[in-house]
Amino acid sequence: MSFFAIPFIFLGLIILISSFFIVKQQTAAIIERFGRFQSIRHSGLQLKIPLVDRIAGKLSLKIQQLDVIIETKTLDDVFVRLKVSVQYKVIRDKVYDAFYKLDYPHDQITSYVFDVVRAEVPKMKLDDVFVRKDDIAIAVKAELNDAMMDYGYDIIKTLVTDIDPDAQVKEAMNRINASEREKIAAQFEGDAQRILIVEKAKAEAESKRLQGQGIADQRREIARGLEESVEVLNRVGINSQEASALIVVTQHYDTLQALGEETNSNLILLPNAPQAGSNMLNDMVASFTASNQIGEAMKNASKKTDK
Repeated sequence: MSFFAIPFIFLGLIILISSFFIVKQQTAAIIERFGRFQSIRHSGLQLKIPLVDRIAGKLSLKIQQLDVIIETKTLDDVFVRLKVSVQYKVIRDKVYDAFYKLDYPHDQITSYVFDVVRAEVPKMKLDDVFVRKDDIAIAVKAELNDAMMDYGYDIIKTLVTDIDPDAQVKEAMNRINASEREKIAAQFEGDAQRILIVEKAKAEAESKRLQGQGIADQRREIARGLEESVEVLNRVGINSQEASALIVVTQHYDTLQALGEETNSNLILLPNAPQAGSNMLNDMVASFTASNQIGEAMKNASKKTDK
């Protein structure tokens, strides 16, 4: 073999090897021949004509995601930043359109997202943006599907993943929320306090009722005891007035005895002279006697008037 044939053999091997290429899974390769579209090759070992065909580019057929951040204004004049995530993929049957009709798909998708979001959000108040974020995502998806389908792209899903108002607006919203919660807490505390007051008043009323009932029962028993004492004294020849006076004197001495037993008592009973009991008995008997005499005189006067 001639020494000069070795370079040609080596060059031939390089050309032969370069005619084979591998396309990865979920990838499409675009082959051009002399600058003109020739074919689309999918995953596996592929063959092309050396020096004639070339790989113009490759497109991934996997689902991809593009995050777009938009700043816009709401209906109540609040500036807010939204993060919209767009999930899309190249349609397998439209790889040609996706490669040749659109140079920068990310820029195209971003433009449509900006256009839709800035058309929808200014119609809503800030609170509605949080509540209706799914409506914004649906509107973006519908607009993108109509526009990108002609370019060979399928919009799988659009999501509004973040809503970020101005920092001062967030602080104001937090203060409003805190105030509402404090208001509710105060209402619950007021209701609890009112229940405690009502229950306490009911307990006091019940206590007063039972106390009054006890006092009434006590006085009833005292009256019954006095009645029995008067009956006993009447049997031994002591009339009612004298019996009443005697009972009062007896209670007076019982009180003195109780005071004497209590060492820490500050009560002073007047009169407290030794003859006080005797004087009280005499005064009461005289009073009852005078009362009987006045009563008899009034009865006699009334009889004379009737005649």
